[in-house]
Amino acid sequence: MHDLGTLAHRLHHPPGTPCACPPPQLLADRPDGTVVRSGPVVAKAHAADSDREALAARLALASAPELTGILLPPLSTPDTPGTEGTAPRPITFWPYGVPVDPRDPDAAPWAEAAVLLARLHRTVPPPPPPLPPMRGPVKAARAVARMIAALPGDGAVLPVQAAWRALPAWARGEAAPPAPRSGFLCHGDLHLGQLVRHPAPDGPWLLIDVDDAGRGDPAWDLARPAAWYAAGVLAPQDWLLFLDAYRSAGGPAVPAEGDPWPQLDVPARALTVQTAAVALAKCAAEGRVPDEMEQLMIDSCARIATFPPELAAESAS
Repeated sequence: MHDLGTLAHRLHHPPGTPCACPPPQLLADRPDGTVVRSGPVVAKAHAADSDREALAARLALASAPELTGILLPPLSTPDTPGTEGTAPRPITFWPYGVPVDPRDPDAAPWAEAAVLLARLHRTVPPPPPPLPPMRGPVKAARAVARMIAALPGDGAVLPVQAAWRALPAWARGEAAPPAPRSGFLCHGDLHLGQLVRHPAPDGPWLLIDVDDAGRGDPAWDLARPAAWYAAGVLAPQDWLLFLDAYRSAGGPAVPAEGDPWPQLDVPARALTVQTAAVALAKCAAEGRVPDEMEQLMIDSCARIATFPPELAAESAS
């Protein structure tokens, strides 16, 4: 953390420049990303196994004029001197933005998130470098693998595994999504933690974290709130606020009117599995039982596992 904070500090304050900034602050520390803030600059060390070429394409996307006002642009790329080739994990630098306050759920920007997604999904991808596929399904597959590794032979994973096997191959990261829905610009890992106000403290909301962005099915970006709503974790009024705002902004993931679930069903089930798998792996690591919200997602997997196989096939079409 110290080295990452020092790099972030140096980007904004050259050596010898006085600074009254507070000490570097650790914002996140996971295998897929360590994030440190130093004043107005945030440094992120990406996963060691990151595809650096794909990451460079995603950073170019975040910097593209077409995405101004949608994605937070980086301050640098992995080619910043002193990072590429010398660090075991690629490092990028970003302006600090104020995140969603988890202590104030009533102020959660569901409508703003939906409008940003609709604008992202409607954007024609900018010129090369070509974008890789959206990594949402791959991320779900990794969550399931992590769960199995954390709980080998434990019966608690069986409903989650069964729900996973009931999904079509594309939702498990084993095939391309249906062609008509595979070319949209997607975030790949949408949740409220992926929004910040920039410039701080009260600028407009922007999407952050392009590690999973790329071409794919835009319904995936609606899938987490859809899964939470279906499981009883997200209040109906919040779900309807999100869905109505997305539709009003012309989002292409679901029809402008009528039942959205034919498009949302498979991605929502995949995100249900992913959330439950992450919860079980975390519970195993922390030596505890699932909390109420985690148990709701696990119970949802048990229901999904009872769906007839033909339903998955219909939902994928």
